[in-house]
Amino acid sequence: MKIAILTSGILPVPAIRGGAVENLVDFYLAYNEVHRQHDITVYSVGDRLTKGHHALQSEVNHYHYIEVNTFLSKIRKHIYKTFHGEGYYDYTIEYFLTQSLKDIRRKDYDLIIIENRAGYILKVASQTHAKTVLHLHNDFLHKDSREAKAIYDAFDRIITVSDYITSRVRTIRPNDGKCVTVENGIDINAFSRLKAKPRTRKSLGLQSTDFVLVYSGRINREKGIAQLIQAMCQLTEYKDIKLLVMGSSFYGGPDAGQDPFIHQLKESASPIRERVVFTGFIPYNDMPSYLQLADCSVIPSQWEEPFGLTCVEAMAMGLPIIAARSGGIPEILSSDNAILLQKGENFVDQLSAAILDLYRHREKCLRMGEASLKLSRNYSKQHYAESFMQALSSTLNT
Repeated sequence: MKIAILTSGILPVPAIRGGAVENLVDFYLAYNEVHRQHDITVYSVGDRLTKGHHALQSEVNHYHYIEVNTFLSKIRKHIYKTFHGEGYYDYTIEYFLTQSLKDIRRKDYDLIIIENRAGYILKVASQTHAKTVLHLHNDFLHKDSREAKAIYDAFDRIITVSDYITSRVRTIRPNDGKCVTVENGIDINAFSRLKAKPRTRKSLGLQSTDFVLVYSGRINREKGIAQLIQAMCQLTEYKDIKLLVMGSSFYGGPDAGQDPFIHQLKESASPIRERVVFTGFIPYNDMPSYLQLADCSVIPSQWEEPFGLTCVEAMAMGLPIIAARSGGIPEILSSDNAILLQKGENFVDQLSAAILDLYRHREKCLRMGEASLKLSRNYSKQHYAESFMQALSSTLNT
């Protein structure tokens, strides 16, 4: 099968700048490199760091780069904005799509995969006879979405990352037959205590006897980090309960000193400043070396998480989990390895009680960690890629 992949138009593939979606694309491309099932061309934004990358040597996976950040391309983007006006997305994304379609029109693709940009289909459908698949990672397509029915009807298949996202798509067409759930995966070998780079608690000001909670992810309101700080402030008498906060507002974006919300968080944590460590942005490859220092992972999301990759990463590191009952998270966790909390007025009280429960019952903590490790094996990148490729094959057969 001859396949084109239309990426987001923001971060490059291979995922040399990070990005959950981009890493997941890399996983199924790596699977294709081994099994050589399809001839795949990836349409991605250009980036100087991709030059010389080993993935570009593939005979079955090809990369077509659209320059969007050079001086000349910036001029072209502004010209595009002047003559094309408003599109479904910002003009920078629309420019990337238009430039990609110039090449796609010249190729005879059997299938086009659109990564998370549902609105792309409004232009793609009119310029190709190929079947189209939406790989939907976020809650971007539901009954209240812009042009929802037109977008839904134009796709041949919609692959979502969780049953929660599938249920949201089905608000458009309740008798949906297009959606299939393929859960995400991670490199569980990389997220391993045995293979993590050595790092000591002492290097972060933590003691070997501390009970260390870890939060990892973007630092913003919807992720529930403010509620976690509040819960920590309720536990002032427990001096050896510490919190490790890993992340920034957006990948390698503004640091804590520049981001108003992070500044506000630090202010609210000032009464317990000796018990909270803010690491700032941590490169993805270094995350296991920090996670291995923890006794428990806390995922207090106050929005509806589409999937919850941080859950799987914590599970692979053998950590018990305290999490909000949010979006796709309950699909991943079980009562064997996690304490799930209901969002709402009493969330902070529930959170502090759950923390104390695991702090006081270390044997329970260890049992839950062992259960996490076993469950994580269901979320390997190999299993994810194989399931994704099966979903693509079924699309051509319908």
